[in-house]
Amino acid sequence: MKKNIVFFGDSITDCSRDRNSPYTYSCSAGTGYAYMSAVHIHTNYPSEYNVINRGIGGNRIVDLYARIKSDVWSFEPEVLSILIGINDVWHEIVHKNGVELDRFVNVYRTMLKETKERFPNVKLIIMEPFVIKGSATEEKYDEFLEIKKYAKEIKKIAKEFDATFIPLQDKFDELIKTHDPYYVLADGVHPNFVG
Repeated sequence: MKKNIVFFGDSITDCSRDRNSPYTYSCSAGTGYAYMSAVHIHTNYPSEYNVINRGIGGNRIVDLYARIKSDVWSFEPEVLSILIGINDVWHEIVHKNGVELDRFVNVYRTMLKETKERFPNVKLIIMEPFVIKGSATEEKYDEFLEIKKYAKEIKKIAKEFDATFIPLQDKFDELIKTHDPYYVLADGVHPNFVG
């Protein structure tokens, strides 16, 4: 029986995934890192895993928590990878509908605690949110840098839940030293070719 790997997050995870296909056959995983991961997993571990992309553009931590039962727990995941945070800041800047840091941390912890209660052996991968200057972020870049506070807390949460933490901000900062930022994060948030 195949084990399930679930990618959970916002548009960076979503990346135009096929909503009609729960598993990653063909391009149903979208065009981003979830798809690239699926290619690697299916190539190196044929017939061992289902890779499931459950990213939804625009999601904040509260949106993930609201749908975790249907989009994660229902698949009884062996591995759960989460990337969330930028919209919690971005929505506040643009719509005054973000999720303040204390609430973000509380909801994230609650979501992981309840997941571990249901699936004590699930392997957690927590990815760091990131931002660079780009078309969507440049005008209010100082406000977007608030994400670094969220990232710091996410790293603590990962340690608390014995999750693998994937640092990303430093990687992007390094890339834009040698690459045009457009090819890294076209708008400052969403990865492009190099990113």
